[in-house]
Amino acid sequence: MHLNPYGEDVVNLAADLANRRPADAGELADRCHAAGLVLEHPVTAQDVDRTHDVLDAWEKVVDAEDERERAELLNRMLAAAATHPRLTDHADDGWHLHYRDDRQPLGPLLFSLISVGTALHLVGRGMRRLGRCAVTECAVIFADTSRTGRRRYCSQRCANRDAVRRHRALR
Repeated sequence: MHLNPYGEDVVNLAADLANRRPADAGELADRCHAAGLVLEHPVTAQDVDRTHDVLDAWEKVVDAEDERERAELLNRMLAAAATHPRLTDHADDGWHLHYRDDRQPLGPLLFSLISVGTALHLVGRGMRRLGRCAVTECAVIFADTSRTGRRRYCSQRCANRDAVRRHRALR
């Protein structure tokens, strides 16, 4: 049996989807498939709408002012999305644990995955391990999976841009 990697992979998928919202069912399916998600049902326009709702709620978790607010918002998502854990071998790739009903369409499935994955990411790595880029004009969301847990920028490009800006401000 293996335990699904609900943590890092799922929060990275959530950040990717939040930063560039899928426009249609085909794009959502392609991006989920590229992230390694097994899609057992056709993706519909309702799944896209539900995914956007999930991402709206998740962005509130990302933007929470403190750990308690972040936990409260995430607990609401968990209460609405997750069910009791269950063993499954739905893809014939070995028994593993799911925190959702296997018969769900993609929209509700992403709600469960993102809620549980974010919770596992935060309790495993630290409650501050989600954020937005520190560059004022960049609003990109990232999941901090760094070793030190001190990530402040969405990319090296933004980190360099901010360093140049700070350097010029000193002169």
